[in-house]
Amino acid sequence: MEFVSLPFAAGLVVVFVLYYLFPNRRWQRALLLMASAAFIGYNSLVHLAFAVGITLFSFYAGRLLARKINRRSAPFILWGSIALLIAVWIAARYAVGVFPLGISFYTFQALAYLIEIYWEEEPENSLPDFALYMLLFMKFLSGPIERADQLLPQIKKARMFNYEQTVRGLMTLAGGAFMKLMIADRIAPSLDGVFVDVHNATSMQLLQVTMLYPIQLYADFAGYTLMAIGIGQMFGFRLSPNFNRPFTSQSTTELWRRWHMSLSFWVRDYVFTPLSASLRQHGVWGIRLSLLVTFIVIGVWHGAGIAFAAYGLFQGLLVVFEQATARQHEWFQKKAPRIYAPLMTIRTYVLFALSLLFFRLENTREVFYVYSHLFDGFTTGIKELKLGLTDFYWIVFGIAVVLMFAAEWAESQHSLIDRLRRANPLVRWAAYFVFATILFAFGAFGVENFIYTQF
Repeated sequence: MEFVSLPFAAGLVVVFVLYYLFPNRRWQRALLLMASAAFIGYNSLVHLAFAVGITLFSFYAGRLLARKINRRSAPFILWGSIALLIAVWIAARYAVGVFPLGISFYTFQALAYLIEIYWEEEPENSLPDFALYMLLFMKFLSGPIERADQLLPQIKKARMFNYEQTVRGLMTLAGGAFMKLMIADRIAPSLDGVFVDVHNATSMQLLQVTMLYPIQLYADFAGYTLMAIGIGQMFGFRLSPNFNRPFTSQSTTELWRRWHMSLSFWVRDYVFTPLSASLRQHGVWGIRLSLLVTFIVIGVWHGAGIAFAAYGLFQGLLVVFEQATARQHEWFQKKAPRIYAPLMTIRTYVLFALSLLFFRLENTREVFYVYSHLFDGFTTGIKELKLGLTDFYWIVFGIAVVLMFAAEWAESQHSLIDRLRRANPLVRWAAYFVFATILFAFGAFGVENFIYTQF
């Protein structure tokens, strides 16, 4: 079930009303578990079976690991559990006819949970609480990847209805819907039309879609995250932020501290840190090797094949190169501070856009075809550059992108939601009405899939 769909909207209203009808922890937990099961199993009971199976295995494996933590068998239990979870993930992803949506996200949650227990965190004793931690519907399909010590304590509390919190959640949800419907889904068919057959596209079209794809991907994924966070707020949960103005980054290293942060921090804590510690005797080369392996893991997490591994390697090589040339960057920044920031921001965006072709095309031959034809010539006419989108909707798309980035900048200075909440009620409700009217009038409804649900 997708967030942008009538069944989800109707179900959300019903669950929300029932949730606060009886502000009792057991009732609320049971209701959310039932809602999450319905959400996961809506399209296929296979999805639900995988999710429940991994949840049960992780819960009991964690309890067993905690009991054996000071014995020689503890590492075998940990690594055996990790191997089994990864094997199930690989089998489900590539060997089963129905791909279990969200499996990468909740498998990463399970792996982190077991590793933390091995590092002597206490296991969860309540199976219903742990099940809700794993299956909570608003973050199930595309994250954020939540840590047990952050979300489980929230699950153990009953929630009373809070008007201010609900309004804040609805406004956050609306912001995510704006990014999804006005930007990502509006431009998606145009980009897909070129990506599906790059050999018949002109050089200018290839350059155009390459530079626009990061915006589509960001609006789609960050839009989902905002919607998940907003829904979480409505039910009294504080979910982790997943993006922090990534396109203001002045380096690839900074970009990965701002892009898909729950995944970036996960691989930092559970892949890079242990690996770099084991290779510390090799000095800087051990760190560089650890970085390359970490980014290849990020690439492979997105999918099998050389293309995804190349995507991760591309990012890893950029980060290693930035570390190796750190002194030159410092010198340049001191000598030309006004030029450095915009130049490096553009450079970071362009390199990220080029790397995403491995992510989007999933075929290295086509990626290198695009690379080799980006600057063949610039004879494309205006009609071809429209990519099938009308002048009106190009204007809508362009204005929406500008508004998105302007809102992000303004939010970094002051909370827009807080400012709107303090505004005159007439102004506030007029803003709500105008926003809803624009969204329903110009949003690209009917494109229900979020890009990251395939992972």
